Parts: sequence; structure tokens; C-alpha cells
Amino acid sequence: MLKIGRRVVCAFAAVAVFAAPAAAQTTLKVALHSDLKIVDPVWTTALISTHHGYMIYDTLFALDGKLEVKPQMVDKWTVSDDKLTWTFTLRDGLEWHDGKPVTAEDCVASIKRWGAKDSMGQKLMGVVADLSAPDAKTIKMVLKEPYGLVLQSLGKSSSNVPFMMPKAVASTDPNAQITDSIGSGPFIFKKDEWRAGERAVYVRNPKYKPRNELASGLAGGKVAKVDRVEWLTLPDTQTQVNALINGEVDLVEIVPPDLLPLLAKDKNIKVMVVNTAGRQYAMRFNVMFKPFDNPKVRQAVLYALSQKEFLEANVGNPAYYKECKSLFPCGSPLESTKGWDDKISGNIAKAKALLAEAGYDGTPVVFLHQTDTSGHNNLATVAKAELEKTGLKIDLQPMDWQTLVTRRAKKDAPDKGGWGAFFTSWGATDVLNPVSAAFLNASCDKATFGWPCDAELEKLRDAYAKETDPAKQKQIAEAVQLRVLEYPTHVPLGQFTTPTAIRTNLDGLLQTPSLALWNIQKK
Repeated sequence: MLKIGRRVVCAFAAVAVFAAPAAAQTTLKVALHSDLKIVDPVWTTALISTHHGYMIYDTLFALDGKLEVKPQMVDKWTVSDDKLTWTFTLRDGLEWHDGKPVTAEDCVASIKRWGAKDSMGQKLMGVVADLSAPDAKTIKMVLKEPYGLVLQSLGKSSSNVPFMMPKAVASTDPNAQITDSIGSGPFIFKKDEWRAGERAVYVRNPKYKPRNELASGLAGGKVAKVDRVEWLTLPDTQTQVNALINGEVDLVEIVPPDLLPLLAKDKNIKVMVVNTAGRQYAMRFNVMFKPFDNPKVRQAVLYALSQKEFLEANVGNPAYYKECKSLFPCGSPLESTKGWDDKISGNIAKAKALLAEAGYDGTPVVFLHQTDTSGHNNLATVAKAELEKTGLKIDLQPMDWQTLVTRRAKKDAPDKGGWGAFFTSWGATDVLNPVSAAFLNASCDKATFGWPCDAELEKLRDAYAKETDPAKQKQIAEAVQLRVLEYPTHVPLGQFTTPTAIRTNLDGLLQTPSLALWNIQKK
């Protein structure tokens, strides 16, 4: 018995010895829609930079799963009786990745930098008389007049998101890129392991204090449940899908519908739509140079293009796309086809007539053509084929998405490194109204890439921002739609959703307008 007893004791001793090391680090490997080259999510509207922002930064407010604005870094807030003074109190325990406390001064500087760049931020800052930090935890915003979109602006869910940054970083000129990546969010960016074109690496922030609420959309408790996240840059979607099947990655952000049957055969993989609100394709004009400096030439494009062609070529499966002749997403409160029923339907004869009226002289249009982003790489080629039928001359210039993102910011002439048009998509939550939709910003040099300049559009956007009656807001939104027919800023090319594929050993992927990698547990 004694020997048995000793044997038992020895066995327990052995267990104690070998159980001592910590559990193996959990690593989440993902293949996203693009390579990360720009780490400043305020300087650019590129979605991959927004994804990066959500990994490392936090926000004052956020949209939950019902698309309602909820506090995030803010603990509580008050509004004065005259609706002019807003006071926000930061919650306890907020800390930058370098160990310094988050202060209201940091947040004030962050709001100002974002507000100089973002479409919605510009409108908000236009009615702000004073923005200050009375103490370390209090942000005070005094308005010139009541404004109905304060919380919606601060809780904006996608490009450009008002991410909070340290004051020293947020003091950077909004037209210059930041290189510092210190945030206060659930993950820390491993800049020393970042290799553009290869991978970006993030590790769990052990000092992050999530809200004491369940995660919902982009709001609630942001609990990082893996130790390390690796964004792997793989050359094409077929390679990404193969890596998923082989267990080399855990998640593929965008799977083309034609590859879904391949994944359906694998019991270790499941497919879901993360952004159920979907996205809207768009062609963006550069109004600074010929021929798109002439509104009639842009109107010709509105008639010539056909949404169906773009959706078929870039999505293919009708289960994942929808034709929608509305500037604002179909299914949203401001959906309307007023004035647009005969547009975007391939009317080449009407387009030719408008080009003749415009006196089009054969100036070629430089199309920036992204070749590496799934679901977008046939946008420019479809447009080229359709517009050449009208007599427009197209200079198609292929490049990867991140090169396009850098080039579209240039105001040079098209024959000197500039551009005439590019193609992209917006999350439906980005374009819900005339103020949030960046491509409707017509404030000239302050507008985003393309730089439309139209006082009438700006008056309508201001009116929308100040109106609180939903019925009157709808009337203003329809007036915006009609004005865009006279002064086109862009062309909506249909709505779509994108399937995301994950291995079945992952739990907790949230349904969000922008990809959220907290709350994911890897078994």
C-alpha cells in the first residue's frame, strides 16, 4: 500500500511539474480583402485602414447590432436645455498602449483632426463654437446652434471613423499621414513585425478594460479572446480559400460567390454575411479636369452605365446583389428613386446626345483600375466597355488597391499622374444620409477625392443636418438626389453583400458594418 501511495504521490508530483508552463498562445490568422499599407484611418477612407483602426483604437460612441448609437469610451453625457452645450465624461480605466492615461485633451485633438477630414465631421465642426477639456475626464462641446447629428457623428461606424488617438499624434496635420500606431483599443499593433505585402500582426492588449456589457455590433464589451492576430496577405481569393481549407488561415473576409460551392463541401468551414447591411458600388468623378469638369459629360455617364452589368461581373450571384436606383441604400429610411428611374440603365443613345451637347472633344479619361480586390476588380473594365460605346475615350491604368488609394489623393492633371475616375464601394451605413455620404460632400477643396464644388448641394446637406423631422429629412434627401442629377458627384452602381468564410472552430464573429476581430474565440 505504501508503494502504491508513493506511486500516487509521484504521479501527482509529475503532473504538478509538467502542468506549470502557460497554455500555448492562441493565434488567429486571417486573409483580408487588401494589404495594409496605410495605418492612418483618418487620412484615408480605405476600408483596410478602418479595420486596422478598430483593432488598436477606441471610439467615444459606436453603433450596436441594431445600428443604434451607444457609449463606448464615454461613461455618461448631458445636454443643456437649449441643446447647445454637450458634456461628455470619459469612463475610468482608459489607457494608451504606452501606459499613459487617456485624457479629454487627447479626445478633443482627435475630434478636431477627424472633423477636418471626414464629411460628417466637417458638418459637425461647422456648428461647433468651442471644443475643450475642462478637466482630464470631461469633454465640453458648445454649439452655435442646435444640431441633430452630434451622437450619430461621434458614433460613425466606418470611413472615416472618429478614432481617439493621443494628443501628440492627433495634432498631426489631417492632410499628412500619421506613422504612430499607439491606441487604447483591445489590440496592440506590432509595428516591428509589420511587412507590407506579407503580414500585419496584432497582440492582445492585457490592460484594456472593456465595457461591462455584451458585445453588440461595434459597441459593448470589446473582449480580445485570442492572444495574437495575424493578417496574412495572400495573392488572390483562390489562394485564400485553399489556405482556409488546409487550415493555414482561420478566416477569409471576402469569398467570391463562384468559390462558395467549393467551401460547401467542407464540414470544417461555415459561411456567413458579417455586414448584413451590405455595400454600395460607386464610380467617382474627378471634377477638376476635362472632361468630367463638365456636368453634362458626367450626366452622360449616368445614362450610359447599367447597374446590372457591374453586379453580374463583380458579384455574379443574384443572392448577393440588388439593383438599386437610389443614392441612399434600398431598405433604408431615405430610399427613393425619384428622378433616377431612367438612369443607370444603359441608355447609350441619350448619353451620346449629351456628349454632343457638351461639346466633348475626345479628351481621354484616366480610369484607375484596381486589380487585386475581390468583387471590385471588374468595375473599371465594365465601365470602360460601356462608356466607349458612347464615344468617350478611356485610358485604363491597372494598379493594386493601395497604390490607387495613394494616387486618388493627388490633384495633379490626369496626364501628370492624376486621374479622371475611380471605382470603389461604401458600406451602406456610410451612405445612409446626405451628411454621412462622403461622395455628396461638395465643399470644394475640403471635399474628399474628386473635389466637387457645389453651393446648392452644401445648402441641402446643411439643411438636412439641422432638421429633426423624419418626413422633412426625406424631402431634403430627395432634393439632394435631384441636385446630383444636375451636378453629378458619383454614380451608384448597385448594392451587394459579401460572404465571409471561417473555420468551425471559431465562435463569436460579430455581425458588424466593419470587421471586428474581438469577441472571437478559437477552440
